[in-house]
Amino acid sequence: MHSSPSQPLLKAVLWDMDGTLVDTEPYWIAAERSLVEAHGGNWSHQQAMQLVGQSLLHSAAVLQAAGVRLEAREIVDTLSGQVIEQIRKEVPWRPGARELLDELHTSGIPCALVTMSEGPMARVVVESLPKPYFEFLVTGDTVTHGKPHPEAYLTAVERLRLEDPSLTIDHCVALEDSVPGATAAIASGVVTVGIPHQVPLPEHPGMVLWDTLVGRSTADVDRLVCDRFAARRASGRTGQETSAGLLEGAN
Repeated sequence: MHSSPSQPLLKAVLWDMDGTLVDTEPYWIAAERSLVEAHGGNWSHQQAMQLVGQSLLHSAAVLQAAGVRLEAREIVDTLSGQVIEQIRKEVPWRPGARELLDELHTSGIPCALVTMSEGPMARVVVESLPKPYFEFLVTGDTVTHGKPHPEAYLTAVERLRLEDPSLTIDHCVALEDSVPGATAAIASGVVTVGIPHQVPLPEHPGMVLWDTLVGRSTADVDRLVCDRFAARRASGRTGQETSAGLLEGAN
């Protein structure tokens, strides 16, 4: 069963930023390596890959263990400042991301950005877009628990429900590229799409894997939600039990 234009089942798309919307991971890796080497250490590609999708404070602790003699907040600010500087020079969009974002906007599907990057960086990326594609941003500095904890995604769903009380987690699709991000999305209960980039994503029954966003359309995303509702009906569940009080179970 597919939703009709008058009664869409897809009600929102939740976008990860780094690695999904924009290819900023090389900027982060360069900033991490520069910081570690400035403190006399070495930073390997393997170490950098372990930070993909993690919260910035988690990353700061790993960098401290690698020899960076700065407070966590100072590490976050230093890394973020270097990455913002590079983004201002060039925003490295991921293939197919802007095209899908534009089609969702044209179709009237709300989008939210759910990222562990902090507000100043996320706003630089969003402000470079030609239209106000995102209803709001949930950033790493606005949540208590970073990915892989589901708080960021649960927060986004709760905010969406302020505008549409009929919305449930089953109406929402998250787009993610990393293991921590996909783990957070799956744990929140939203329909989750993994688009592997810097690191592989293992198969998971709660996640659909797409090789790329190139050629993907609103209809493709909507189909995932239709499949979720079909599965709910087959199992005798409606999903309504997960439509309220989401944050209570996140801790």
